[in-house]
Amino acid sequence: MEALTYILIGALVMLALSILRERFAGFRAQRPEDYTGGNDQIDLRKHLDGAIKCDGVIYGPTGRVVSRFTGDFMANWQGNRGVMQEHFAYDSGNTQDREWRLELGNDGSIRAEADDLVGIGYGRQLGSAAQLCYRIRLPREAGGHVLSVTDWMYLAPNGAVVNRSQFRKFGIKVAELVATMRRVDA
Repeated sequence: MEALTYILIGALVMLALSILRERFAGFRAQRPEDYTGGNDQIDLRKHLDGAIKCDGVIYGPTGRVVSRFTGDFMANWQGNRGVMQEHFAYDSGNTQDREWRLELGNDGSIRAEADDLVGIGYGRQLGSAAQLCYRIRLPREAGGHVLSVTDWMYLAPNGAVVNRSQFRKFGIKVAELVATMRRVDA
């Protein structure tokens, strides 16, 4: 009985350490203030404007690539309000369209809406990165689940934006997306 107690205590300690690592040293520990240094400043009105080409992969819960995609976007801004239309083509042959309606505050805040969002997304652009958090309803053919999403967009030195997103259900990571977005010169 004593050995079982030590095994259970050890398992609980490892679980606690894993949770603490994720919370304080992992993806979810990032804050916009972490990216205030340097000369590069992300501005969605500038870096996500006009025609944009996107390439990316989606990882499943085991860390293996479950889908690859390309995207063609068109973003237009009128002052601090923008609309970004996205068209995705997946390696499965499926396609998906989404329209983001974005509003930027003078303080760097981001407010986002899209038809497949549950509620409104909120975030912030600061320094060389932008964060956006929202809840999304997957299409019926993908199960129709509602997932909590955290998007991080990082400005690369060449002006491209690298997007890393994590999708969670009940706090458990079920997918991750990594993509690049780059403006297409006219």
